[in-house]
Amino acid sequence: MAYPAGVKGVGIDAVDVERFRTSLARTPGMRERLFVEEELAYVTPKADPVPSLAARFAAREAVMKAMGLGLGAFGFHEVWVARAESGAPGLRVTGRAQELAVDRGITRWHLSITHTATVAIATVIAE
Repeated sequence: MAYPAGVKGVGIDAVDVERFRTSLARTPGMRERLFVEEELAYVTPKADPVPSLAARFAAREAVMKAMGLGLGAFGFHEVWVARAESGAPGLRVTGRAQELAVDRGITRWHLSITHTATVAIATVIAE
């Protein structure tokens, strides 16, 4: 697929919030396995943190897709959603995920996340 100049890949992912909620309830250690402390601290005060967690999970999947990779290409703690002072979401990419990005010539990421009570969506552009 040909992208505009500078774009190395685009990824999008959608997560069914109720299905994700069921998975979290069924596997209590899943939150710590999937999310870094910064993300958990951000969602903890929310009345219902699950939609926000689902959006953060979708962001990881969207990063993999933007790099043309599948699940398991890197660890869940190697990519996470961080918040800028403005509140805008951004990506932190480290470890094996960063190595794979460098191999693909990716030096910049753009992230958009959103959720409703039923679905969480993330879109990622890799430059």
